[in-house]
Amino acid sequence: MKATKIVATLGPASDTVDTIAAMIEAGCDVFRLNFSHGTPEDHLGRANRVREAAARVGREVAIMGDLQGPKIRVGKFENGKAWLEAGQSFLLDAALDNKAPVSNNKQASLDYKELPQDVKVGDTLLLSDGLIQLKVERVVGDKVFTFVELGGELSNNKGINRLGGGLTAAALTAKDMADIKTAVEIDCDYLAISFPKSANDMQTARTILAAAGGKAKLIAKIERAEAIIPQTLDEIIDASDGIMVARGDLAIEVGNAAVPALQKRMIKRARDRNKLTITATQMMESMISAPVPTRAEVSDVANAVLDGTDAVMTSAETAAGRYPLETIVEMANICAEAEKAEDVKLDADFTGMTFGRIDQSIAMGALFTAYHLGCKAIVALTDSGSTALWMSRHRIHIPIYALTPKLATQRRMALYRNVRPLLMDQSIERDMALGEAELHLKKRGIVASGDIYAITCGEPMGAPGGTNMLKICRVE
Repeated sequence: MKATKIVATLGPASDTVDTIAAMIEAGCDVFRLNFSHGTPEDHLGRANRVREAAARVGREVAIMGDLQGPKIRVGKFENGKAWLEAGQSFLLDAALDNKAPVSNNKQASLDYKELPQDVKVGDTLLLSDGLIQLKVERVVGDKVFTFVELGGELSNNKGINRLGGGLTAAALTAKDMADIKTAVEIDCDYLAISFPKSANDMQTARTILAAAGGKAKLIAKIERAEAIIPQTLDEIIDASDGIMVARGDLAIEVGNAAVPALQKRMIKRARDRNKLTITATQMMESMISAPVPTRAEVSDVANAVLDGTDAVMTSAETAAGRYPLETIVEMANICAEAEKAEDVKLDADFTGMTFGRIDQSIAMGALFTAYHLGCKAIVALTDSGSTALWMSRHRIHIPIYALTPKLATQRRMALYRNVRPLLMDQSIERDMALGEAELHLKKRGIVASGDIYAITCGEPMGAPGGTNMLKICRVE
């Protein structure tokens, strides 16, 4: 079984209970609802189908809502698109009606009306995922006059980025605030925040979510140049429950060549802070139309696994591609193979570390002891999931089974690397709970007679943050 989790984006290609159930069986752990597309009713319907499919398969999965964020885009074109030639002039005009098809090969309207205030002469603007490059020559009122350095086809509502970042658009829009309410209605386990520039953006999102009655964990999508400044990045990570290495917009703002090293740095910084990581964008892009990935894509997924990411994510591959199920199968196989090559350095991980909490000390003690005894499994009886999260921050080729009485905790732990969450009633006295936990493992063929496993729990049972006991057991 793979330790790395898979996040799959739902869409027209994966919209049936049968397909979703097959994806779960193939190794999908989290389903992403992209709020950039579709209505609240669409998202609610997909969430219901995910829950139905999970019940059919008998394995709980998590649901992640992904907010659209600010629309920094051009408007609509007279013919749906236009061709820009290198060397020509091109006008970006915030005064034009962005809802009318008034754009052509000479000018474009803007959804983002603040662009003229955000740019200056000499700035480079990247459109259509960086395929078109414009140089700002002058700014007059609402008009940005540019020179086309790299031409190509520009179509309706394509995105605009400024090389090096610096656009002032707020991370949360009115649409995002409405979508947060939809996420609460769906009971999303995670909520991804697009384009945060600071910890304050994440804190604002958390406040709005709480006011709407939501309890989802927040994932910060790192996709702005401002967000990768070391101190800012650390502050965003601290204000979040996890991050997404969103390589699309980030690569446009900082350049493609900078992204691999940034990916490694972001994953390490998040893991060091006991936070989750998702690596995303174009991981299996060719499988939108092909039944197998390219060798470069295989290496990309494998390298993310070796970097220590909690999860790898699909986008259009499973939302709109021809081979959504095959994509999950291939991705799961790559993860499993890459994990075989992981270098476990558990002793080095603990060098110089100090633990101020009893429950965290017990979690680390379980890892260390299980590793050196060669335990078959590590079992964490957990209410909140914190013990399992701490354990999952360290590479160890021993599966971690997290047993919780709370369905919400079980679903949330579906994203934790190397953690297999199970539901178990813990409103019983300790010895009975420990016996029930072993029975869970036996029924699933995880342990057999003679096997050793480590188990952690709290006394009294069921108290959040109360893990204070480690026991090493041999199966009779």
